Amino acid sequence: MENTVAAEKAKPEDKNVSDRQKALDTALAQIERQFGKGSVMKMSDRQAQVIEVIPTGSIALDIALGIGGLPRGRIIEIYGPESSGKTTLTLHAIANAQKAGGICAFIDAEHAFDAEYAKKLGVD
Repeated sequence: MENTVAAEKAKPEDKNVSDRQKALDTALAQIERQFGKGSVMKMSDRQAQVIEVIPTGSIALDIALGIGGLPRGRIIEIYGPESSGKTTLTLHAIANAQKAGGICAFIDAEHAFDAEYAKKLGVD
């Protein structure tokens, strides 16, 4: 009799778990339909990828980023207040990327780009 009562109590919880799993599966399927296969990655599905990095020119920042620099092949936005070193940091990273054979674009929303300064930092 106790086993029957315990089983009956477990049924609503199992149903809730099942309902949540169905809702999750539906949401994931909808995301993949909208954004394409592979747009959702479950942490248990695959191993972490080794990503090549470009050093920023700041050892402390490279360490803080956790991977040793900026991920190669990605779009990177450097954001912060004026005169905080964004352009210098970016130009150092671009110089390092170019040394590694990369191609970079510099989009300057603050209109602070100086070609001579960039050359002095190693930007080609």
